[in-house]
Amino acid sequence: MANRKSCCGVSLLEAMLAVLFIVMTTVCVVLITLMVSWKTHTVSVPSGLTPPPQNHSYLIGVGRADCTGPPAEVPLMGYANPQQSAAGIHTRLYSRAFIIDDGRRRVVFVTAEVGMISQRLRLEVLSALQVKFGDVYRQENVVLSGTHTHSGPGGYFQFTLFMISSKGYIRSSIQPLVNGIVKSIDIAHRNMKPGRIYRNRGELDDSTLNRSPHSYMNNPEDERHRYKSNTDKQVMVLKFTDLDGDGIGVLSWFSVHAVSMNYTNRMVSSDNMGYASYLLEQDKNPGDLPGQGGFVAGFSSSNLGDVSPNIRGPHCVNTGLSCDYLNSSCPVGGTKMCQAFGPGNDMFDSTRIIGHNIYRKAKELYASAVEEVTGFLHFAHEWVNMTDVTVQINSSHTVSTCKPALGHSFAAGTTDGGGDLNFTQGAVEGDPFWDGIRDALLGEPSNKTQECHHPKPILFNTGEMNWPLPWHPQIVDVQIITIGSVAVVAVPGEMTTMAGRRLRDAVQQELQSEGTFEDTEVVIAGLSNIYTHYITTYEEYQVQRYEGASTLYGPHTLSAYVHKFRGLARAIAQDKVSELPVGPQPPLFTKNLFNLLPQAPADKTPVNSSFGDVLQQVDPVYRQGDVVSITFVAGNPRHSGDIRDKTFVTVEIYDNRTDSWEVVHTDASWETRFHWLKGSNGRSNTTVEWFIPPSAPGGCYRIKHFGHYKQRTGLRPVIKPYEGTSAVFRVSTSFYYQ
Repeated sequence: MANRKSCCGVSLLEAMLAVLFIVMTTVCVVLITLMVSWKTHTVSVPSGLTPPPQNHSYLIGVGRADCTGPPAEVPLMGYANPQQSAAGIHTRLYSRAFIIDDGRRRVVFVTAEVGMISQRLRLEVLSALQVKFGDVYRQENVVLSGTHTHSGPGGYFQFTLFMISSKGYIRSSIQPLVNGIVKSIDIAHRNMKPGRIYRNRGELDDSTLNRSPHSYMNNPEDERHRYKSNTDKQVMVLKFTDLDGDGIGVLSWFSVHAVSMNYTNRMVSSDNMGYASYLLEQDKNPGDLPGQGGFVAGFSSSNLGDVSPNIRGPHCVNTGLSCDYLNSSCPVGGTKMCQAFGPGNDMFDSTRIIGHNIYRKAKELYASAVEEVTGFLHFAHEWVNMTDVTVQINSSHTVSTCKPALGHSFAAGTTDGGGDLNFTQGAVEGDPFWDGIRDALLGEPSNKTQECHHPKPILFNTGEMNWPLPWHPQIVDVQIITIGSVAVVAVPGEMTTMAGRRLRDAVQQELQSEGTFEDTEVVIAGLSNIYTHYITTYEEYQVQRYEGASTLYGPHTLSAYVHKFRGLARAIAQDKVSELPVGPQPPLFTKNLFNLLPQAPADKTPVNSSFGDVLQQVDPVYRQGDVVSITFVAGNPRHSGDIRDKTFVTVEIYDNRTDSWEVVHTDASWETRFHWLKGSNGRSNTTVEWFIPPSAPGGCYRIKHFGHYKQRTGLRPVIKPYEGTSAVFRVSTSFYYQ
């Protein structure tokens, strides 16, 4: 057939090719636009459809920020020991944020080096995120989890019991936490880029011990036989990389109490979980000081309620004999003498060993992670009144939760930190003496509350105590986020080993019920969003050791949580999250918050001295492995205000090439310890220790201390900075001094 021409002298074939070219170009433009739109979080998927697994990358952001609060006089949160107030820094505290975006939804997981997330802290963080980002980050898609270090400053709670144990609501303590968490999310938000996620899991032995084996043994025998240990040994790792395969972060979960630093410690410390983060970040950010570098390693708590790192077990410190198995008490000295010890020579050594074990296993799993996480993101959240949850156990039996209450064994403490009075674990009967004091001072529990909590003998009927504010929360967050084939269950407390196993199984069953989450790994993220003490199984509750006595909402607390989390998982599996009730809003109290921490007085110096002067000088020469110690005239560290991204200490080496001093360690370093000693009449001093590592190069060094002091001049106090510098000393790499 002749090649017919159009009126413009172009063949129809050429015209058709031109049209085809235009169509193909248009399609390409549309596809590119959609891809760009996906990368900027504007693509939507019609509701009611179950999306197929992805074959593209996520947008991933990681961020880390200092959240260290006042390292002086503020009570440390965890052991509830009124004598344990901060007096220095062992290691700094950090918040680590991980943001994942699949093009239609976004989730945030934060693991913060703090005892636990309080409701007050969560609400203030959410409020700050709303101001900064609008509705991008909110209660449904943001999980805040605490590592459970017992060596972080308290004072960030709004319920009366917690305020009493930490000298009230302390603004200077909560603000660094809020600002640090928000900053870590902001850094992750600004650093988002396409990347991939891989998961891996393994087991870590010789690092945990069940501290309430008697309670665990009360669980059904056939259930216990499903597991080879009475603690969960698994370490779960998510590996984050960019599209070139270069690592940008890791997020890990492991079940262990961060109590290697015991109740005698008075330095702010991130404990064993923080040390694991420290080691992995130092590995991946070579040459950077702690807290710096782009790679972020987050280690998160899990179902650690009955899990101790003190693997040498409990012994009577006055006799060396084993403690009583049932109540963890000693014949002489009671519960206070029954203490568990870690694998090390002291608490610092134990922290190092357990932290290194966790780091080593996570590093191994990170290196070998090849199973890619794919699939879309989901999140489900509900506020629940935990004092009024009814659960259908079977066709003829329903159970309910109770108003909050703590039992007598709560006051006994644990083998990681026993109580001072004559309470013991395992008490299923009250004590007339202490019950009489309770009734006179706080009021007798109602019959209804006592019956609801049976067999718990109630020491504090906190659910019926509301002065000056409620003593315990009623409204609690329940939340699940799924990252492809990984489901993270945000638990608002400390679940025991078996309680966590039951919840994991229940959530997994619900997610798999619709056939869309067949390969989902379920992890428990403990100490998340709000703190409600412990969550035991019904059987463990009957024994009434510390964990059972601290299960706030009665013997059916776990059943209620399983019921609620099942509902969230079912809504995700059926893509009906929008039908979930929001639930009752939690309170944010503005009145009757109290602060029992007195204002720090003006600082003073000894006669003929100034702030920063050296009281005890360094030696001229040290070897690797030695400890350098120096003492300065100091001000109260509380006068330094917001200390985030600053340091009280530097260790510096002289660089001959540049004729300058280079910082090699700060107070965030494992190798340094910053001790503050309060004297009388406003006087205090600071001792800085540097534990010289074997890798320290030979050369000339100095130590500097930075601080602030308060001076009263006229009517208003004035805060002034100061610094002190040691004499220059030498580190010799030779065996003999030269």
